[in-house]
Amino acid sequence: MTLTTIRQDLEKLSGEMLTLIQKYNLDATSSLDIISTARQKITDPKDYVRFLELSLEGRILGEAATALEEATVKDD
Repeated sequence: MTLTTIRQDLEKLSGEMLTLIQKYNLDATSSLDIISTARQKITDPKDYVRFLELSLEGRILGEAATALEEATVKDD
């Protein structure tokens, strides 16, 4: 994967995540509260599972981007 590919994937995930956030009015005050807020407010089990998938995928891609950036900086 390249940084460009990762960023494109993150943009897609973010768009889908924003749709769910708006659909269910997820208004957590911190990123630590978002899962419990989603659990309370998302009424469709499929949407809740997708929300969790998007959260996990975003985290994994974010960590991959960070590792790739760090490896690139060290190689320079």
